Amino acid sequence: MEGHHEPKKYDTYLDETNSSDVVQPGDMNDNSDDLQRHLGNRQIQLIAIGGSIGTALFVSIGGALNKGGPAGMLIAYTSYCCLIGLVNNCMAEMATYMPVTGGFIRMAGHWVDEAAGFAVGWNFFFYEALLIPFEITALNLVLTFWRDDIPVAAVCAGCIVLYALCNILAVQYYGEAEFWLSGGKVILIMILFSFTFVTMVGGNPQKDAYGFRHWRNPGPLALDTNNLGRFEGFLGALWAASFCIVGPEYISMVSGEAKRPRIYIKNAFKTVYIRFGLFFILGALCVGIVCASNDPTLVAILGGDSKGAGTGAASPYVIAMKNLAIPVLPHITNALLVTSIFSAGNTYTYCATRSLYSLAIEGRAPKILRKCTKKGVPIYCFCITMLFPLLSFLSVSSGSAKVLTWLVNLITAGGLIDFISMCVTYICFYKACKAQGIDRRTLPYTGYFQPYSAWIALVGLVCIVFCYGYSVFKPGNWVVADFLFSYLMLMVVPFLFVAWKLIHKTKWIKPHEVDLVWEAPLIDAYEASFTSPPIAFWTEIMQLVGIKRNIAIDQRVV
Repeated sequence: MEGHHEPKKYDTYLDETNSSDVVQPGDMNDNSDDLQRHLGNRQIQLIAIGGSIGTALFVSIGGALNKGGPAGMLIAYTSYCCLIGLVNNCMAEMATYMPVTGGFIRMAGHWVDEAAGFAVGWNFFFYEALLIPFEITALNLVLTFWRDDIPVAAVCAGCIVLYALCNILAVQYYGEAEFWLSGGKVILIMILFSFTFVTMVGGNPQKDAYGFRHWRNPGPLALDTNNLGRFEGFLGALWAASFCIVGPEYISMVSGEAKRPRIYIKNAFKTVYIRFGLFFILGALCVGIVCASNDPTLVAILGGDSKGAGTGAASPYVIAMKNLAIPVLPHITNALLVTSIFSAGNTYTYCATRSLYSLAIEGRAPKILRKCTKKGVPIYCFCITMLFPLLSFLSVSSGSAKVLTWLVNLITAGGLIDFISMCVTYICFYKACKAQGIDRRTLPYTGYFQPYSAWIALVGLVCIVFCYGYSVFKPGNWVVADFLFSYLMLMVVPFLFVAWKLIHKTKWIKPHEVDLVWEAPLIDAYEASFTSPPIAFWTEIMQLVGIKRNIAIDQRVV
């Protein structure tokens, strides 16, 4: 990209921002591209929750329980949360300083190598786009709780139409829809956690205070009695955790359309650690308490029987409720599962569209994809993204559970590659700051224990992505399909990187050549254009429900 080899110096930028030549508030657009900053604090916080909490936490987590046992699953989820917490620490510093459209995708191209931006961008686009049919397929699986003759094709078509309506409108309408849908997820999680505690101490129709019974029988770890089998079970749970536990990438992607990004985005990143502990670690503990790892219904679901041995229950929580003969609550839970799964698919549609748009504005996708509507929606990117939900129609003939497995295996490695790229980008960013004499403490947010946390996360994630599929190489275990499902994305992404590098003859950007100014003056001017203080999350909530209507809203200099 132009400017990589002769970047504007950071100290020059600081001098310029104090001069009369700086862009003045009121004389600028929200972004250097055609997207618009309409997402408020409450919407950003709930979008971050909506993107990180989906089918995996409520449905697919049953696979982790079956493979690793309750203790193995809890250890796997806790370990992976720690790794992604380190990634979040890296991403928070970069995205708060440079909240641009495309987030970490464009950062990789500007701070690492143009080829890295190309490979990472297309990987993330396919990752998000393939998650859309995954959620639709999972929705069909959850709906079998009520009836097993619901037309699969009709559900797929309905979801596609609703996703289109939510995303074709202006971004604030998407943000508003996601706010309410994600709020339903929070309510669902609170219900499930309360259900776990109340029933384990005897508050159920059977008056059975079962406590940690499933930790004793069938046991805390996988059913295999030998150490190798238990280790493989732990790896399976760890792989499931790597599919389930996400978050930093979604905050990064919305940063280019956020109001007050230096403040609201920073706050969103800070709450990720709480969400990891509350949603994922505590969620893994609760699932291991309420459902046995060898529950017949769970085994039937994992074996491809979408009817779940006659119950239609896809979630371990719903299985537990049915086992305890609890009335009504399974239906409420399943209904909230439907809205939660739909919400996740809605977020993936948004992120896939924006990732493709970020590729276009950097010249790594056709220029025609830069076209936006007057409301700031990348219309052609949106149209291409909406082709991927059509893959959900595969479940009409192949069965939802089977298609679910295909998509999970293809998607998970792509997610790990995204996090690996964030670590690499941060390391290059850190070296550039050091080489150019920048005190990171002057940035809007400074990550802790750097660059060591970036290196720890990088090594850990690389080990996970390469080691999971090792069992396919064991004597007698070779299956071409299993190998491709585990390692296909690990072959595609390096191919994209090398191909772009050879064709365009790009070079790894040296630390003293990295452009650390980039869009910072525009963002600073935008932030300075606000005359009122930022609005806290709960203040926005109170405004929404009418408790404090006299609170001043965000205003800018006109």
